[in-house]
Amino acid sequence: MFSKILTPRFSAIFLSIALLALTDAPILAQSEFTSFTVVESIVPGGLGRSRIISTTEKRNHEDFLSIKGEGRNKSNRKDIRMETFEEIKLLNFYSLAGLRFQNIAANDAVINSKVTAMMADGWELVSINSGVESDAGEKDGNGIFITRFYFKREK
Repeated sequence: MFSKILTPRFSAIFLSIALLALTDAPILAQSEFTSFTVVESIVPGGLGRSRIISTTEKRNHEDFLSIKGEGRNKSNRKDIRMETFEEIKLLNFYSLAGLRFQNIAANDAVINSKVTAMMADGWELVSINSGVESDAGEKDGNGIFITRFYFKREK
């Protein structure tokens, strides 16, 4: 029974898989990842700026890496900064009259359009993370609401 299964072709395939599983050579990435960030102003009076920001340049994280205990990270901030990036204008949550639900609905439509376009381009939405920054002090009128959308697709 096993003699029919253990053909030379099957044995070669099995041996190849076993060797690949045991090797410590790096396996090439099968997926690529990207993200975009939505920054929505929660400044009263409509004075803030709200945008969708996404990269147009690539960066290698290893160019800015340091190991704790092996010296100070001497990466230059200007080398990390991006001079060109995609910026899509959004409306602020507040106008002079106060909270504007129409602005929130309009922002949702623009964000949904961006997500839909990315998915049509083969990207799969894998995670959404959000946070709010605000001092919340007595007279503080500053704050932002940030949401990051993470995508992946097969190479």
